Amino acid sequence: MKLPGTLRVLRLGGLLLAAVPGLAAAFTFADVTARAQQLAARPYQPPAPIPQWLHELSYDQWRDIRFRPAHALWRGEGLPFEVQFFHPGLYYDRSVVVRVIEPGQVRPLPFASDHFDYGKNAVPEAVPPDLGFAGLRIHAPIKTPDYYDEVAVFLGASYFRAVGADNVYGLSARGLAIDTAESGGEEFPWFREFWLVRPEPQDRQLTLYALLDSPSLAGAYRFVITPGKATVMDVDSVLFPRRAIGKLGIAPLTSMFFYGENRSQRPVNDYRPEVHDSDGLAIVMADGERLWRPLHNPARLALNSFAAANPAGFGLLQRDTAFDHYLDLEARYELRPSAWVEPRGEWGEGRVELIQIPSPNELNDNIVAFWVPAAEIAPDRSLAYAYRLRWFSFDPRQEPAGHAVATRIDNHHAARGEDDGITRFMIEFEGAALRELPPDAEVEAVIDVTPEGRLLEAQVMKNPVTGGWRLVFQLDNGKANPIRLMLETEQVQPIELRAFLRSGEDTLTETWSYTYRP
Repeated sequence: MKLPGTLRVLRLGGLLLAAVPGLAAAFTFADVTARAQQLAARPYQPPAPIPQWLHELSYDQWRDIRFRPAHALWRGEGLPFEVQFFHPGLYYDRSVVVRVIEPGQVRPLPFASDHFDYGKNAVPEAVPPDLGFAGLRIHAPIKTPDYYDEVAVFLGASYFRAVGADNVYGLSARGLAIDTAESGGEEFPWFREFWLVRPEPQDRQLTLYALLDSPSLAGAYRFVITPGKATVMDVDSVLFPRRAIGKLGIAPLTSMFFYGENRSQRPVNDYRPEVHDSDGLAIVMADGERLWRPLHNPARLALNSFAAANPAGFGLLQRDTAFDHYLDLEARYELRPSAWVEPRGEWGEGRVELIQIPSPNELNDNIVAFWVPAAEIAPDRSLAYAYRLRWFSFDPRQEPAGHAVATRIDNHHAARGEDDGITRFMIEFEGAALRELPPDAEVEAVIDVTPEGRLLEAQVMKNPVTGGWRLVFQLDNGKANPIRLMLETEQVQPIELRAFLRSGEDTLTETWSYTYRP
């Protein structure tokens, strides 16, 4: 990149950066992009290891190391944001470089052990003076003007997460996903450098730059973060592949689903009716079609793809926000945020992929969703993706169409000891337009079933309690058919289902989509 004026050269983090007098004041996303391009032109260098004893800390020991708020960046300066930092250790086995962009300078933010309270850990003397940070967290007065709440965290690989004003932390996002659920194993890119742009007193947004790196590519990221009732991140990324990549996941979201109402028998003896951070994947296609895929905890790895050229948006949502559906006063699952990705600009041909991983408990993030470009990822071309990412509390009043709020499945004949292979589905649809329809309105269901199953009967009825509409249908899943079972080498094949409600030519709801595995 050509810069005007008399050039000089700065060496930052092992990379050469052309500079002119006053460069620091004008350090922009273009400079981060140039660094990413330089980085990708060189062989990948893994991070320097942290001391082994930090790896060996237990979770409680690492949690006992807390940043002292008095040392927060911009504390007491009357600015709309403050930033605190995380100590390396346990899972966070690498240090990141943090710099601050201020008028006239870009200054490194040095690590200092006395900025941390080590609690019961008697180890401060063993901490290297140049250890560095594991990540950072951003605070802002999101609820009241006098208190700086934590609104976003960047910690571990390229993971980050945020909350709206009424949320507690739940699902996470990532800068990028590479070869997720592929046979050769997944690669986890990481943010190795951050730049924080000092805000002005009147600013409502904080700008953060990040340099991403991995064996397969390097990339530049810009996050413009606006906290609020819904916290919004405008994300720009430019990627420089080092090699061909089989599957590149853009705007990945990661969440947890242990069990919900679509499982009639809880997998553990637990007082809580449901346990999940998100309950479904929503996609809005370029033509406006809306798709809803309820999540589940599969018995084996499940992967679904949805063709989505230039999608209008997709996200993992927590639609169920009723406390009595969880009853957990500690986890507060009803307050977990939804996250919505809205592409900016043309993304081209591609698909939204949903990966659901078996999990024996609620400790694992077992749900992943991202967009995969159809074009081949080759090392001779750069890629640019921009999107808006919203973290918010689901509000049914903001849904423009009828939407599914619950999926329930049972075999009522099996309850009588008669497993005849008949499965019953009940889907609850809600929405303002649905509530206005009288009980005698002509509402019908359009249901598609793949050949592995057979639709037996379907009913649509007004729900007098919620004001919404309930779809009930029965499915012959073929499990009780001895001829079919003999033809299957291992198990009955999954059945793909799709359904929506309409009245005449008018589509009333989104399309409910489900993979049923008998």
